[in-house]
Amino acid sequence: HELADEIGVALTGGKANVGQPGYLAAYLRQLQTNPLRTKMLTSGSLSALQELLASWIAKDRNKNGHYFTSRVPKMAAYGAFISAPLGHVLINILQKLFAGRTSLRAKILQILVSNLIIAPIQNTVYLISMAIIAGARTIHQVHATWKAGFMPVMKVSWVTSPLTLAFAQKFLPEHAWVPFFNIVAFCIGTYVNSVTKKKRLAALRKRHFDESRGGRDDYPG
Repeated sequence: HELADEIGVALTGGKANVGQPGYLAAYLRQLQTNPLRTKMLTSGSLSALQELLASWIAKDRNKNGHYFTSRVPKMAAYGAFISAPLGHVLINILQKLFAGRTSLRAKILQILVSNLIIAPIQNTVYLISMAIIAGARTIHQVHATWKAGFMPVMKVSWVTSPLTLAFAQKFLPEHAWVPFFNIVAFCIGTYVNSVTKKKRLAALRKRHFDESRGGRDDYPG
């Protein structure tokens, strides 16, 4: 409990954060005075950094040998103009539905609503956006991406969301919820993205090796 309390205070600045110097206090003030803009900048930056970091971990370079691929600015745009506004609206609705309700039953119900209604909406929008960024141009391609990824993504959400929401309920002011969820999503997304990239690169190397071996077999000795 003490460790979790210390983490919560470190993230929020505690009850006395207003007027304190430092980046965290200034950031939290911006969340209160300019919530949507601050969330857009946060989500856009984290989404771009996630793509860049995942590419570096997976050693996934573009044709020029750089980790800064065309996906980086696209992910920044997704984070700023799609993910952040959507999260802002959905979390505001969730908070208003349970405003003033602090009982254990209300908190559990809030977690259930988040997992069964909000998470599916956010994950669907995420998968559709990722499909388009990856080059999907038809409804069939987008639907295939959603169908393949929806349940795996939801399973991750069902494991992590109750824990992160329970932490936010206990230790964070409501205006800090969305950025906190963004940070958690950044860590999970970076891991998933890097693993996906590694698998894709391994498949490409295997296909290239098989094609090269097949070419040699066509012209023996």
